[in-house]
Amino acid sequence: MTKTLKYVVQKEGKYYVSQCLNVDVSSFGNTIQEAIDNLNEALMLYFEDKEALFTITPIQETMIGETRLHV
Repeated sequence: MTKTLKYVVQKEGKYYVSQCLNVDVSSFGNTIQEAIDNLNEALMLYFEDKEALFTITPIQETMIGETRLHV
């Protein structure tokens, strides 16, 4: 079974952190590609539990933005 999942990657300190938007799984790496590869591995482990397939939040469209607040 093939599932399409969405993720984001952001720089945190000296690492890149990858986070799946459909399920609560994340990983990190020294490069963007390593963070993505590690996320894919973490997702494969997560979905070894077939019940986890029922936890996928469907996401039709994504957008990333930035805003500034004076607090």
